Amino acid sequence: MAAKRTRSHVLVAAVVSLLIAGAWPTVADADHSWSDFHWTRGANPFTVIVGDNLNSPWTDYLATAVSDWSQHPEVLEISLEKGQTASPECVPVEGTVQACHGEYGRNGWLGLASVWNINGHIAQGILQMNDTYFNEPAYNTPEWRNLVVCQELAHTFGLGHQDETQGNPNLGSCMDYSSNPAGPPSNEHPNQHDWDQLMQIYEHLDPALITMATPGAMERIELSELTVDLEQLRFPEAGGVAEVPSLGAGDVELSTFLILADEDILARGAATPEATPSA
Repeated sequence: MAAKRTRSHVLVAAVVSLLIAGAWPTVADADHSWSDFHWTRGANPFTVIVGDNLNSPWTDYLATAVSDWSQHPEVLEISLEKGQTASPECVPVEGTVQACHGEYGRNGWLGLASVWNINGHIAQGILQMNDTYFNEPAYNTPEWRNLVVCQELAHTFGLGHQDETQGNPNLGSCMDYSSNPAGPPSNEHPNQHDWDQLMQIYEHLDPALITMATPGAMERIELSELTVDLEQLRFPEAGGVAEVPSLGAGDVELSTFLILADEDILARGAATPEATPSA
């Protein structure tokens, strides 16, 4: 015969259920990670070092993006530091993300992000902004600069796009590609859906893989053989985004996302001659 459940038993069961449910943050079902890329860490929060190799006005936009992505320190902490490489070359530095810019030419892309990873575990990353287009009136606006830096930086954390169709209504996220980032709503900063996705990406830990992050680990697998050839990155100015087929050397994979310039936007030519950071 089954034991009779008393009121006290029910209360105890309810309390235990609440404690278990409260042990992990509840997040919405997000679905815009970039593959399974994530940084290896043994505990949360974790810190990503971002190197500033930029000149004005880009350095201010990077600071804005770092501030935006630092709003939930229980998930992610960012240390913005002096760059360890140089623009425009942007040689990656193990264990960091390096931000660069330069006149990379009229090759179709506004900005790019690259990550080097082993089985999805990010070892280093870079983001680059193409001044050839940002010197054009159409793209030399706070809205476009904010969107591109915010989005490319987030790719180096493992985030993908919420929406890649630029004609759709804005979602209020820099992970939503748009032909009008000013909105409304503005697509210059992250939104809650982005944070939900980051929490999902980093809710598990990698304690057994911490040795991968030790200094020199990437050098031992000849990472120098795996680089982005910017001369070969040429796309039509059709807008939207593009992902370069991944390259591999040994266990290391190099993956790259790009935001593409749009000839229609270039033709319209925004009337803003000089860009300054927006809040």
